[in-house]
Amino acid sequence: MNSKLAIQKCPLFTGLTDEDLAALLKIASRSEIPKGTILFTEGENARGFYVPVKGKVKIYKVTPEGRERVLRIAEPGRTFAEAAIFDLGTYPANAATLERSVLLFFPKHEVLQLLKNNVQLAINMIGGISRLLREFMDQMEDIAFRDVPARLARYLLDLAEGEQQRVELPLSKSQLAVNLGTVSETLSRTFRKMVDDDLIRVQSRSIDILDVERLADLAERYKE
Repeated sequence: MNSKLAIQKCPLFTGLTDEDLAALLKIASRSEIPKGTILFTEGENARGFYVPVKGKVKIYKVTPEGRERVLRIAEPGRTFAEAAIFDLGTYPANAATLERSVLLFFPKHEVLQLLKNNVQLAINMIGGISRLLREFMDQMEDIAFRDVPARLARYLLDLAEGEQQRVELPLSKSQLAVNLGTVSETLSRTFRKMVDDDLIRVQSRSIDILDVERLADLAERYKE
């Protein structure tokens, strides 16, 4: 994927003209980052935001006990750290590459200058940040009101985006357990139960969805 296509796919930049996209590319810097590189840490001064062109980046927090909680995975076509340039000026979480990645970096000062001169870009960015907030609210609702099987079912269906029959887990199962608000042992039992119920087939990180309708029913189940 080239740089222009990567930003065209971002909901943040929907509806922009070729001229607007060219202006964005002009202020962006492109770099190849090794796997496991920490891009920024929670509380660090926000220098700007990123768009992956290739690879995956995890956005995560670390609890006082040292446990890692992954908030989301940024892939090509998804911005991350965009909200940080508007608030108190610090990053609210950590970010690290999950694999060798190519990233576009948009520096804060230049972005804010563009927003002053481009109303459509400003509106799109506000909408994109609102969508991100809704995603976080959905995560909180899942943990509060749904059991682990329902959370896992929703997660797999979101990965499949309603079309794919095979999905690849972007996280290790231990990371996924933390992300779903559970522990590895409970997640493993849940995977086994789904396999026994002929809902899915598991081959390492590859998951075949065998019964979309029953998986969707499970995803909508609330805690008793």
